Amino acid sequence: MPVIEAPIVTLNRCVHRGQDVISISFSKNTVLSRAVPSELGATWSSTKTFWWVPYSDANRKRVKDVLSLFAIVDTSAISRADERIRVNMEHVVLPVSEVERLGKFRKFLQTKRYSESTVETYMSLATFFCKYLEKRKATVSPMIVSRFNYEFIVLPQKSISYQNQAINAVKQYLEYCGVTIEFDELERPKKEKKLPVILSMSEVRDIIRHAGSLKHRAMLIMIYSGGFRISELINLKLTDVDSARMLIHVRSAKGKKDRYTLLSQKALTILREYFIVYAPKKYLFEGVPGKPYSARTAQYVLKHAAASAGIRKKITLHSLRHSFATHLLENGTDIRYIQTLLGHSSPKTTMIYTHVSQAHVQNIRNPFDIE
Repeated sequence: MPVIEAPIVTLNRCVHRGQDVISISFSKNTVLSRAVPSELGATWSSTKTFWWVPYSDANRKRVKDVLSLFAIVDTSAISRADERIRVNMEHVVLPVSEVERLGKFRKFLQTKRYSESTVETYMSLATFFCKYLEKRKATVSPMIVSRFNYEFIVLPQKSISYQNQAINAVKQYLEYCGVTIEFDELERPKKEKKLPVILSMSEVRDIIRHAGSLKHRAMLIMIYSGGFRISELINLKLTDVDSARMLIHVRSAKGKKDRYTLLSQKALTILREYFIVYAPKKYLFEGVPGKPYSARTAQYVLKHAAASAGIRKKITLHSLRHSFATHLLENGTDIRYIQTLLGHSSPKTTMIYTHVSQAHVQNIRNPFDIE
């Protein structure tokens, strides 16, 4: 009998989208392609062509333990990366007074009602900055902040959004400590002005049709028909759906703002079928009873449905929100109403959809067609 060789999975540690992540790479394998997202909740990176999960000691152990059931796991690369990072910064021990001040800084951020993810990001960056100062035995100055920005953000080519977050975190920490630093000279990178990827109505229908289950179809329909951010959708509760008024109450969305968005009649029909089959307890979409659905898993649902539908555009769940807004604009909806439905603070944010609206482009006659 022929010997079937076990597949090899390579784990590494790197920075991706401004996050410290574990990359998971392997040759084409059906079993692994299903197990990695379903068992580990990993996200696929089309730009880096690997699966990834956030780095932590617990995640590292979990990834190795789970994948060892399916393959030979090569951890040599991640071990080398861990050693480099450990030697560079992790061995730096902060004075007790600095550790205590960082703990108080966490409470300060929480009193300002930042989201938990923002608190964790700011704490990680502030701690890293403190270790940078400790390692160099440096005092705070505009020059040392600029060097930190260049060495650990610009040179490693971290994202623009990550760089701005780092500057904000350091600024907040120093202000909390009562240290006055002139940040005006620290140049902030300009955000890239990329146009959103828009799906046609037929592509939206194809994706929904290829979703794996009634629950997945209902989720994708809701994101598109209500223009939701994924964080808003997974935090929707049963009581937020007002079928009498055909509205959905979005609570504490971005910027801590409430708003109402549309409830589609077709979406309501699907939701009623979904309620009967899945009987959610508290949240509209639940991973386990009483707990919100995972945003990462929801992203995988879309990726799988899009691939099954043959959609080659690089899309995320946010692409459904962009498509909702663009289709409203193309159907003649006033942009001020679209701004309200999306929860944009400024009309300038909503105006981007005028650049991708097919209706606006189609009204322009191509000079090549003029005789």
